[in-house]
Amino acid sequence: MYRVKDGRVEVLLVHPGGPFFKHKDEGVWSIPKGEIEPGEDALTTAQREFREETGIRPEPPFIELGQITQKSGKKVFAWACAGDGEPQQTDTNTFRMEWPPRSGRWAAFPEVDRAEWLSLDEARRKIKPAQLPLLERLAAMLNQRTA
Repeated sequence: MYRVKDGRVEVLLVHPGGPFFKHKDEGVWSIPKGEIEPGEDALTTAQREFREETGIRPEPPFIELGQITQKSGKKVFAWACAGDGEPQQTDTNTFRMEWPPRSGRWAAFPEVDRAEWLSLDEARRKIKPAQLPLLERLAAMLNQRTA
């Protein structure tokens, strides 16, 4: 999701939850995304995951940004839409892991611990490097629309 505020483009990104990312900032943020469920298409998944991770319902029209492949090999299909609203984490999934390591104690952590509006420059620094092309595609498309 993007918006124009005070004359500048901002995008909504999410920060991963869990103890490994607690004190990390640059290079770890992401677009809201998730696994495609059986019978669900990629755009429907994107809308559902966005709503679950931010509390904001994305509305059409949707701008297809294509796909990227992350370092893990995971393919990410992305769309953008204009919108606004303050993110409120609502129904993000959790994952369980042994924490602290080798302690024998298991804890649940949210997949996403926060969402924030960031300027394009901030987002370029904070987003996972593999997802940077998605931001650049959005910026190029928005420049074409305003040219």
